[in-house]
Amino acid sequence: MYYNIIKTVHSYWAFLVIIILTLIVINSIIAKFSGRAFNTKDLRLSLFGLIFSHIQLLIGLILYFTSPWFKQFYQIGMDLLKNAESRLYLIEHPLINIVAIIFITLGWSLHRRQLDSSKKFLRIGMFYGLGLIFLLSRIPWDSWI
Repeated sequence: MYYNIIKTVHSYWAFLVIIILTLIVINSIIAKFSGRAFNTKDLRLSLFGLIFSHIQLLIGLILYFTSPWFKQFYQIGMDLLKNAESRLYLIEHPLINIVAIIFITLGWSLHRRQLDSSKKFLRIGMFYGLGLIFLLSRIPWDSWI
């Protein structure tokens, strides 16, 4: 019962994360090339992207350890690598998405060290964009929602 609720929350929260990361990347690209100053709106938008993606990671970790896939992890053994579906759910999806969150966190940390607005937008756009690409690359599209 709890697994299905967590899975549904994880799926819908993913929509929210993808939307906000897309908005952040587009905003950063437009602002970088238009020469606009980094303002409070940009800071808040970037912070929301960071927070929402970290919440998604926490929901995903809870889902991972309560999922039937995780219970099969020890039963499958090394045959796990031969099965594309189990490999996606047990290794690729969690690992790549953790890497994506690391990129987003790096973008947040590196932008805070910059004084120049152009460099702030570059750091946010580049690292949040890489995080978004990684997230999109490992979504199990066939079973999503």
